[in-house]
Amino acid sequence: MLEIMDIQKSFDGTQVLAGVDVQVNRGDVVAILGPSGSGKTTLLRCMNFLETADAGTMVFDGERFELGRISKKDIARLRKKTAFVFQNYNLFYNKTAIENVTEGLIVARKVSKARAVETGRRALDKVGLSDRYDYYPSQLSGGQQQRVAIARALAAEPEIIYFDEPTSALDPELTGEVLSVMRQLADEGMTMLIVTHEMGFAGTVSNKAVFMEKGKVVEAGDSKTFFERPRETRTKEFLHTISQSINLAG
Repeated sequence: MLEIMDIQKSFDGTQVLAGVDVQVNRGDVVAILGPSGSGKTTLLRCMNFLETADAGTMVFDGERFELGRISKKDIARLRKKTAFVFQNYNLFYNKTAIENVTEGLIVARKVSKARAVETGRRALDKVGLSDRYDYYPSQLSGGQQQRVAIARALAAEPEIIYFDEPTSALDPELTGEVLSVMRQLADEGMTMLIVTHEMGFAGTVSNKAVFMEKGKVVEAGDSKTFFERPRETRTKEFLHTISQSINLAG
C-alpha cells in the first residue's frame, strides 16, 4: 500500500533522516520506536508533507512520487488518503468537539454541513464521546481532546492514519483511554503508522516494528520477533533499557 525508499532530510546542515526505508501493507499497524532525536517524528511529518523531504521516493497505491520535487497537486491528492494525529492534539480551542471534527470536511473537502455533522457525530461516537459533541477543548480532559483528534482523523475516511506520539502529552491515567481507541481501530483493520514510547502497546497491538536511531533504521520486522528475538545489539540494548525503566517505575 505504501513504501518509502531512501528518504532524506536535513535541517540547517544537520542530517535528521539519512536514507530511511519503510513498507506498509493494508491493515498493518507499524510501531516506529527509538530514542529521542532519532528522526521518528520528522519521518512521519515528511510522509504526510508537513515537512518537505530533501530526497526519497514514495509509492502509494501503486503510484510513484519523488519526494524532493513532488507537486502541490500531488501532495493535496495524497493528503486526502491520509490523516495525522498530533502529540498535542492541535484542536481549535474556539470550536466545539463536533466543529473540530467537521471543519476539515466542510472547508477542505467541500462536504455539505449536514453530511459533515452526520459523519462527525459517528466519528465521535466511535471514540466514546457521544455526550461531548458541544464541549469545547477547555472543557475536556487531555485524553478526551486526543480522542476528538482521532475522531477528526477518522471522519476523513483515510486509508492510513499517522500517529505522532499520541499519548506522550497525557497523564498515565488518561493514556489508557486513547490506547484503547487505537487498539479498537487496529482490531477493525485500520492501517496505522505510530511513533510511540508505549512499548507494551507496541508489542501487543502492532504487527510490525521499526527501530530508528540517528536518522537510520537499525532494525525492522514483525513485532513478535522484534520484541522477543531482536537481531541487532543496539535494539537489544534499547529494549533492555526501556524494560529496566518500566520495572523501576513499577
